[in-house]
Amino acid sequence: MCIRVGVFVLLVTQAFASSYRFAAVWDGDKVQKDACVTTSGDKIESVGPCPPGALDMSRYTAIPGLIDVHTHLTYLQENPVGQAGRGAAVVYLAAANARKTLDAGVTAVRDLGAQNYSDIAMRDLINAGLMTGPRMFVAGYGLQVQRGANITPNTATGPTEVMRVVRLQVFAGADYIKMYGSTGSGQDVTQFETFTYEEMKAAVDAAHALGKRIAIHSYGPTGARDAVHAGADSLEHATDIDDATMAEMVRRKTWYVPTIDHNRYYVDNYKLLGYPAKAVEGLNDYIARNLATAKRAWKAGVRFAMGSDAVYTMFGENTRELGWFVRAGMTPEQALKAATVNGAELLGQEKSMGALRAGYFADIVAVEGDPLADIQVVIDKVRWVMKDGSVVVDKTR
Repeated sequence: MCIRVGVFVLLVTQAFASSYRFAAVWDGDKVQKDACVTTSGDKIESVGPCPPGALDMSRYTAIPGLIDVHTHLTYLQENPVGQAGRGAAVVYLAAANARKTLDAGVTAVRDLGAQNYSDIAMRDLINAGLMTGPRMFVAGYGLQVQRGANITPNTATGPTEVMRVVRLQVFAGADYIKMYGSTGSGQDVTQFETFTYEEMKAAVDAAHALGKRIAIHSYGPTGARDAVHAGADSLEHATDIDDATMAEMVRRKTWYVPTIDHNRYYVDNYKLLGYPAKAVEGLNDYIARNLATAKRAWKAGVRFAMGSDAVYTMFGENTRELGWFVRAGMTPEQALKAATVNGAELLGQEKSMGALRAGYFADIVAVEGDPLADIQVVIDKVRWVMKDGSVVVDKTR
């Protein structure tokens, strides 16, 4: 609508409601058969009976947009530009990873670590509508222990330095803090604790004092124990967690993000990634122990959220983690909640994301089949994705 004021033309945009009729709608809690999701602008207006003229999506089941709470969108297998202009090149090339993430039905991610604050740049470009991608909650640089004379914006030794680096990430624009509490990454499946308990506690306290949450990476049980006792909001990867630490996770409501599938990706692509054949044995052993730990943690009552730890060419495979969750003892619905309701709560966004409810973001995924009967429907049969009220993936034709 145009309104002429003097010599100026004022453009007034109106948010028109659109209704989509699905065979079923799983709203994060319950199923409604033959129901409509009505959106207005970037929000959901209602979920329920269908008004006249609703768009026919009756071949599909609607679920909330999925949330991947552990990604590295700016980790590229190759950067043909090299060091010159690296920051800008990374953001440009990582746009493909963002689009592939949407293809998997993932409309929001927690991106846990990037160089040169490229994750912050991506988040801001997406929020401004200048790049297509999932809603991003970012960490800037992940904190690492200083080794020798190698000093970068994310290295620290001692509680005082740790607190300074946490503040540096927050003031740079990080939404979440990431700390590497042990060795282990890629083909390296070692579990040596790096930061001390006192350093972890300093990071947690500094993050919480500034209103931020913190994820601590630990491949092994010792780092996991200290991370949980230090007050980490989420524990990433850890295997071989002892029973006492699991009980403490339940008491503190610490989130567990096991990222089992990312090592499967490394095994499947070891040649592409340049890993030696002997690395596969260690990776497979770690996968088995990771799954065994997840089974024990689920049985103990630990809270889970879905994180893929997607890097390089893994984007688009983000939701394969849900298959491991079912193998760990979850029902398909419980696994789906880990990727929706739980992910939103981990991010502190439970009143705006992770469910299909009036007033929530219009993040909707249409899948072909019954996701509560077979989790593979969510993994393999995403046909349509809406984010913020706009259709960003359409494979319905």
